[in-house]
Amino acid sequence: MIDTLQIYEELKEDISEVAAKKIASSIGKVYTELANMVTKTEFNELKEIVRELAEAQKRTEEKVEELAEAQKRTEQKVEELAEAQKATQKELRELIGEHKKTRQQVGSLSHTVGYVLEDRAYIGLPKLLKRDFDIEIIKPIRRDYVEISPNRFVEINIIAEARINNKDGWILGDCKTQIKKADVDSFLENIKKLDYVLKGERLLVMVTFQTSPAVRRYIQDKGIKLYFSYEMPFIY
Repeated sequence: MIDTLQIYEELKEDISEVAAKKIASSIGKVYTELANMVTKTEFNELKEIVRELAEAQKRTEEKVEELAEAQKRTEQKVEELAEAQKATQKELRELIGEHKKTRQQVGSLSHTVGYVLEDRAYIGLPKLLKRDFDIEIIKPIRRDYVEISPNRFVEINIIAEARINNKDGWILGDCKTQIKKADVDSFLENIKKLDYVLKGERLLVMVTFQTSPAVRRYIQDKGIKLYFSYEMPFIY
């Protein structure tokens, strides 16, 4: 704020009071106009800045709304996926349950087929062994557990006492619907466990529906007699 009175007092010492008053008044007017001019310019600039900020704020709010909508859609999709996941898990549990039942049924059917093959072998083997080896079966062929040590047993699918080469001995065998090399090895391991329990002559046999030529040769090389299901009588 300019002090026009002080200017007037200083000027009248050198010039007339009228002139000093006019000059001081003119300086005051000029200062006021300049002050008003700067204030208006700054105010207009401020208004422009405020307008730009308002536009920016509006755009920001629009973006926030868009993001909120996108978030809402995302949350909805997540909920849908969660529901779909629950449904999938339920279906998977049901499928696993059905698969377990199917495996049990297949396993039961496999056991049934295996037992039928064994039963056919019990009837057909005496005649075949008599034909091929002149062996006499002393007691009926059966499936049984042999105790190899106290409370330790080995399951044998085909076992019978017999006269082999005019000596007491044993017919020992296994039945599998489809024999694999591993089945042969497992059978021989079980037979080895009987060495100290079943004394005398032995004839090892295996009965199957089918097996590969390689397994047939392997069985023959191990000294096992192989018979097929079509050689056994049907059970009605």
